Amino acid sequence: MAVLSIFSRTASRRGVRALGVASASVALALGAAGNALACDISEFSAAAKCEGDKGVITVTDVDPAGIPATVTVYLQNNGADAKKVGEQVVKGSREGTTITFAENWKPGAEYRIHVKAADYVDEDIKPNLVTPATSCKTEDTPTPTPTATPSQTSSAPAEETGTPAPSPSTPAASASESTAPAGVSSNAPSPAAGESNLAETGANSNTGLIVGLAAALVVVGGGAVFFGLRRRGASGSR
Repeated sequence: MAVLSIFSRTASRRGVRALGVASASVALALGAAGNALACDISEFSAAAKCEGDKGVITVTDVDPAGIPATVTVYLQNNGADAKKVGEQVVKGSREGTTITFAENWKPGAEYRIHVKAADYVDEDIKPNLVTPATSCKTEDTPTPTPTATPSQTSSAPAEETGTPAPSPSTPAASASESTAPAGVSSNAPSPAAGESNLAETGANSNTGLIVGLAAALVVVGGGAVFFGLRRRGASGSR
């Protein structure tokens, strides 16, 4: 009986020990599982993207436990918060849950993103988000103003003053008007041929003077011939 009593006490102690070891193992396993399911800042990521020509900021939560977390986005300026962009609550998933903040960000802008999830997380995503160097909306290229050609410039004064350009047919019309009276028949009698000649050799001409000079030359020439013949006759008689 004493042997049986000692054996049963030993077996009982061993059972208690085994139970304690098993309980400790389960506690450790549960603690590890709890830590694995806890929300962590490393499970959050942010990015600056474009939706058409509009800028947006996205935050993705890959917490498999799905613990609700409040995400707040701030625009930074010289290391300080310039403005609060927005605040949203996200429940993560193993595949990842993404929330979007509408923000027409400028190239090279910096944003601070803070995450708070119950007693698990209360810190910023590191490093701060810096937007790309190219904006979502491309600037329109201004259309150059066409320059006026010389022909357009020369015709501009005529169009501004409203003075009509001279028609090429105007000189011809003037010429026809100026020569029109020459073709009109006159009722006055035309002068006779004799009257025309007399008009041409009338008293105003030099015909009389020429005839007088010719007669004088004939007389002088005749006198010279006469005196010449007399001198020859006188010399021959000697």
